[in-house]
Amino acid sequence: MAIRAADQIIHKAAWLYYTHGLRQDEVAKKLDISRASVATYLRKARETGIVNISTSTQLFTEDTLAREVEDAFGLTTVWIAPQDRQALDAGVEVPALAAGVFLELVNRGDRIGVAWGRTVYAVADVMSFADLQDVTVVQLCGNLGAPYSQRPDQCTMEIARRLNARGLNFYAPLSLSSERLARELRDEPVIKEQLSLVARCDLALFSVGTIDAESHIVKCGALTPAEMFALRDQGATGVIAGQLIDATGNLLDCDYNRRVISADLASMRAIPKRMMVVQEDNKLEPLQAALAGGLCSHLVLPAGLARRLLDAQGSRLSQKQDRPDL
Repeated sequence: MAIRAADQIIHKAAWLYYTHGLRQDEVAKKLDISRASVATYLRKARETGIVNISTSTQLFTEDTLAREVEDAFGLTTVWIAPQDRQALDAGVEVPALAAGVFLELVNRGDRIGVAWGRTVYAVADVMSFADLQDVTVVQLCGNLGAPYSQRPDQCTMEIARRLNARGLNFYAPLSLSSERLARELRDEPVIKEQLSLVARCDLALFSVGTIDAESHIVKCGALTPAEMFALRDQGATGVIAGQLIDATGNLLDCDYNRRVISADLASMRAIPKRMMVVQEDNKLEPLQAALAGGLCSHLVLPAGLARRLLDAQGSRLSQKQDRPDL
């Protein structure tokens, strides 16, 4: 039995106070709430048994695991979809959880950046309808010419439809035939204005892609499998908004990235709430790269992947202690 989303802040306050030993004013600063609210949340944590139960039984395993991931990677908030219960499927549970989380993060008047891919479209597809005022949903990267069920424009407009918001599509392709053409297109006033909007977003929704033949940028025809494997040999580790990142979470220096029309990573890092959703177990390395690059502040993932992520981080820190030169 995981803690309800509405009660998660109570668990976070209790975690910081009791596990980390922070003072109430420090907890308030960390969570950006008042000291009086902290006192209230701590009282509720004691009254509802969250403090005792979460430290003495397995009832709140996913929530404790979420706090541990937050601590390990300096994330604002993590949500864990359980995987060890009968008839639960990460392909269903993660998008459903992410859709609910996303709606909680959206405020009236927000500008929201949306990327693309199977995961993002799955989140959009199960999202409840809301009627939010003055919300704008903007596309984070260029579009695809060929038919593709999870195109950037489709993801953007479906989320805009669910929010009763204004949708702004990108008036450029994702990948161009030459670096010169891409450079000139980025300088066009309409495209330049759209790219400038990214850093002014309040919230972003995206996933991270793999470097293999199943990658969405291979499936859509932007790269061939052979080209993708060659870029993997050059250090490509993941895909963010159609762009290749290396193991440190930085843009890979390659011809493909120079031909892509997409939000630059600095602009994405400037977005206060960067919500990443990961549901596939084979995305451990891409996820590690995205976290290393500070591209994510809010994370939704299945419990199994969360445990592997923590295990890998623990092994890496252990190796670093044994070999300080690493």
